[in-house]
Amino acid sequence: MENKNLNILDEVNKGATMGMDAISFIKDKVSDYDFKEVLNTEYKKYEKISERVNNLYSEYTDKEPHETNAMNKAMTWYGIQMRTMTDDTTSKLSELLMQGTNMGIIEGRRLLNQNPNANENVKNILNDFVVMQEDSVETLKKYL
Repeated sequence: MENKNLNILDEVNKGATMGMDAISFIKDKVSDYDFKEVLNTEYKKYEKISERVNNLYSEYTDKEPHETNAMNKAMTWYGIQMRTMTDDTTSKLSELLMQGTNMGIIEGRRLLNQNPNANENVKNILNDFVVMQEDSVETLKKYL
Protein backbone atom coordinates (compact mmCIF):
# COMPACT_ATOMS: atom_id res chain seq x y z
CA MET A 1 0.00 0.00 0.00
CA GLU A 2 2.93 2.30 0.67
CA ASN A 3 3.74 2.32 -3.05
CA LYS A 4 0.15 3.31 -3.90
CA ASN A 5 0.36 6.18 -1.43
CA LEU A 6 3.57 7.39 -3.08
CA ASN A 7 1.97 7.10 -6.52
CA ILE A 8 -1.03 9.14 -5.39
CA LEU A 9 1.20 11.80 -3.85
CA ASP A 10 3.28 11.89 -7.04
CA GLU A 11 0.17 12.37 -9.18
CA VAL A 12 -1.14 15.14 -6.93
CA ASN A 13 2.22 16.89 -7.01
CA LYS A 14 2.45 16.58 -10.79
CA GLY A 15 -1.03 18.06 -11.07
CA ALA A 16 -0.16 20.90 -8.71
CA THR A 17 3.09 21.74 -10.50
CA MET A 18 1.33 21.57 -13.86
CA GLY A 19 -1.31 23.99 -12.55
CA MET A 20 1.40 26.36 -11.33
CA ASP A 21 3.20 26.11 -14.67
CA ALA A 22 0.03 26.86 -16.65
CA ILE A 23 -0.79 29.86 -14.46
CA SER A 24 2.77 31.16 -14.84
CA PHE A 25 2.60 30.83 -18.63
CA ILE A 26 -0.81 32.52 -18.84
CA LYS A 27 -0.29 35.29 -16.30
CA ASP A 28 1.91 37.32 -18.66
CA LYS A 29 -0.96 37.48 -21.14
CA VAL A 30 -3.53 38.73 -18.61
CA SER A 31 -4.54 42.38 -18.69
CA ASP A 32 -7.62 42.14 -16.44
CA TYR A 33 -6.52 43.07 -12.90
CA ASP A 34 -9.23 41.01 -11.16
CA PHE A 35 -8.42 37.94 -13.24
CA LYS A 36 -4.73 38.34 -12.46
CA GLU A 37 -5.58 38.41 -8.74
CA VAL A 38 -7.64 35.23 -9.14
CA LEU A 39 -4.66 33.57 -10.82
CA ASN A 40 -2.34 34.65 -8.00
CA THR A 41 -4.74 33.13 -5.47
CA GLU A 42 -5.06 29.90 -7.46
CA TYR A 43 -1.27 29.66 -7.77
CA LYS A 44 -0.91 29.92 -3.99
CA LYS A 45 -3.47 27.13 -3.52
CA TYR A 46 -1.46 24.85 -5.81
CA GLU A 47 1.69 25.77 -3.89
CA LYS A 48 0.07 24.82 -0.57
CA ILE A 49 -1.03 21.45 -1.93
CA SER A 50 2.49 20.82 -3.22
CA GLU A 51 3.94 21.73 0.20
CA ARG A 52 1.56 19.32 1.90
CA VAL A 53 2.61 16.57 -0.53
CA ASN A 54 6.29 17.28 0.16
CA ASN A 55 5.73 17.15 3.92
CA LEU A 56 3.91 13.82 3.78
CA TYR A 57 6.15 12.31 1.10
CA SER A 58 9.11 12.19 3.47
CA GLU A 59 7.19 9.71 5.65
CA TYR A 60 7.41 7.16 2.81
CA THR A 61 10.78 7.82 1.20
CA ASP A 62 13.80 10.11 1.22
CA LYS A 63 13.27 10.97 -2.46
CA GLU A 64 11.51 14.05 -3.81
CA PRO A 65 7.97 13.87 -5.21
CA HIS A 66 7.64 13.78 -8.97
CA GLU A 67 6.94 17.04 -10.75
CA THR A 68 6.17 17.79 -14.36
CA ASN A 69 9.18 17.09 -16.54
CA ALA A 70 10.78 19.55 -18.94
CA MET A 71 8.97 18.04 -21.94
CA ASN A 72 5.53 18.42 -20.30
CA LYS A 73 6.38 22.00 -19.32
CA ALA A 74 7.45 22.77 -22.87
CA MET A 75 4.31 21.18 -24.31
CA THR A 76 2.12 23.14 -21.89
CA TRP A 77 3.88 26.38 -22.79
CA TYR A 78 3.70 25.65 -26.51
CA GLY A 79 0.02 24.69 -26.31
CA ILE A 80 -0.84 27.91 -24.51
CA GLN A 81 1.15 29.98 -27.01
CA MET A 82 -0.54 28.33 -29.99
CA ARG A 83 -4.08 28.52 -28.56
CA THR A 84 -3.72 32.19 -27.64
CA MET A 85 -1.96 33.38 -30.79
CA THR A 86 -5.14 34.84 -32.27
CA ASP A 87 -7.21 35.12 -29.09
CA ASP A 88 -5.68 36.03 -25.75
CA THR A 89 -8.83 37.44 -24.18
CA THR A 90 -9.60 36.79 -20.54
CA SER A 91 -12.37 34.47 -21.69
CA LYS A 92 -9.97 32.35 -23.78
CA LEU A 93 -7.36 32.22 -21.00
CA SER A 94 -10.02 31.16 -18.50
CA GLU A 95 -11.21 28.46 -20.89
CA LEU A 96 -7.70 27.05 -21.28
CA LEU A 97 -7.18 26.91 -17.53
CA MET A 98 -10.58 25.26 -17.06
CA GLN A 99 -9.73 22.56 -19.59
CA GLY A 100 -6.53 21.66 -17.74
CA THR A 101 -8.23 21.86 -14.36
CA ASN A 102 -11.02 19.54 -15.53
CA MET A 103 -8.42 16.95 -16.53
CA GLY A 104 -6.98 17.20 -13.02
CA ILE A 105 -10.42 16.75 -11.48
CA ILE A 106 -11.08 13.64 -13.55
CA GLU A 107 -7.73 12.10 -12.64
CA GLY A 108 -8.16 13.02 -8.97
CA ARG A 109 -11.65 11.52 -8.74
CA ARG A 110 -10.38 8.38 -10.48
CA LEU A 111 -7.57 8.07 -7.91
CA LEU A 112 -10.00 8.57 -5.04
CA ASN A 113 -12.38 5.92 -6.39
CA GLN A 114 -9.66 3.38 -7.19
CA ASN A 115 -7.77 3.70 -3.90
CA PRO A 116 -10.28 3.45 -1.05
CA ASN A 117 -7.62 1.90 1.21
CA ALA A 118 -5.05 4.66 0.78
CA ASN A 119 -3.64 6.27 3.90
CA GLU A 120 -6.09 8.79 5.37
CA ASN A 121 -3.59 11.66 5.16
CA VAL A 122 -2.94 10.86 1.50
CA LYS A 123 -6.67 10.68 0.76
CA ASN A 124 -7.19 14.00 2.55
CA ILE A 125 -4.59 15.74 0.38
CA LEU A 126 -6.03 14.16 -2.76
CA ASN A 127 -9.58 15.09 -1.82
CA ASP A 128 -8.55 18.66 -0.91
CA PHE A 129 -6.76 18.92 -4.26
CA VAL A 130 -9.85 17.79 -6.19
CA VAL A 131 -12.19 20.07 -4.23
CA MET A 132 -9.79 22.99 -4.74
CA GLN A 133 -9.81 22.36 -8.49
CA GLU A 134 -13.60 22.08 -8.56
CA ASP A 135 -13.79 25.44 -6.75
CA SER A 136 -11.30 26.84 -9.23
CA VAL A 137 -13.51 25.84 -12.17
CA GLU A 138 -16.43 27.66 -10.56
CA THR A 139 -14.28 30.77 -10.13
CA LEU A 140 -12.93 30.59 -13.68
CA LYS A 141 -16.44 30.25 -15.16
CA LYS A 142 -17.10 33.86 -14.22
CA TYR A 143 -14.42 34.96 -16.70
CA LEU A 144 -15.67 33.04 -19.75
